[in-house]
Amino acid sequence: MSRIGKLPINIPSGVDVSINGTLVTVKGKLGEMSQEIDSSITISIDNGVMTFVRESEAPSHRSKHGLYRALIQNMITGVSEGFKKQMEVIGVGFRANAVGQQIELSLGFSHSIILEVPSQVTLTTLTEKGKAPLVTIESFDKQLLGQVAAKIRSMRKPEPYKGKGIRFLGEEIRRKAGKSAGKK
Repeated sequence: MSRIGKLPINIPSGVDVSINGTLVTVKGKLGEMSQEIDSSITISIDNGVMTFVRESEAPSHRSKHGLYRALIQNMITGVSEGFKKQMEVIGVGFRANAVGQQIELSLGFSHSIILEVPSQVTLTTLTEKGKAPLVTIESFDKQLLGQVAAKIRSMRKPEPYKGKGIRFLGEEIRRKAGKSAGKK
């Protein structure tokens, strides 16, 4: 059996899970999400514990077993606790400013970049003197959160020589030495 697929999911209080054929809907305090699952995976709920069973040992069924279990787990965690990513903008003169559902990034180009984020994502920025601006994005949808974070990061990926760019908080950038000082 799949190591991930065979693990049961404990449904926390305040989260409502309903199964209608192959559609799983999860409702919680932060939002509502639904996921269509393959008919080869059977889901059962007993006393607040959700289990997943596949119909055969075929490779396609084995791969979907862990996939759908992980997707449903992320949905339950998202609507009950939510997900959060923090990014720092490193570079002289680099700025980030959030206004509503838009983020304005000044990244050393001749113009500012304005990105519109979906309504399910909460966006905040923090700028302190002497520190790099910090962009925090939060959402109950882990997949959407990752897409938005990747889009923001793609505006100016960290470069290996000086480390300037947008990086996740705590991310290590492999640095290169650059040119040698001179011949002796």
